[in-house]
Amino acid sequence: MGTTPEFAEVTGHDVTTIICVCGNTVGDQGLIQANSEGIPVHLGGNADVPAGLAAWPEDEAVYTLCPSCGRVYRDNTIEETGTAPVEFQVDVTAGPVAEAIRVHWELST
Repeated sequence: MGTTPEFAEVTGHDVTTIICVCGNTVGDQGLIQANSEGIPVHLGGNADVPAGLAAWPEDEAVYTLCPSCGRVYRDNTIEETGTAPVEFQVDVTAGPVAEAIRVHWELST
């Protein structure tokens, strides 16, 4: 038997309105655009990508990462269907994802 997928709340087809399964939002602890591995991407495109961040995906397969719990949502699914299923979950406490989150927040402030 499979498990029932988790869904975040989302208004319309707008990724900026996600309320993560854990309760985090853009206005709370923030949400971060990421690649298909859940690693935060450099918002400035592919030129001079800072160490620790991933380049913007060439195929435009952009995801949204919740830095609080590690749940990852696929932006295209949200924009096309108006639903936000959890695609996968990553460890936000250690490793490359944690480092990329740190770099992202340093560059955002």
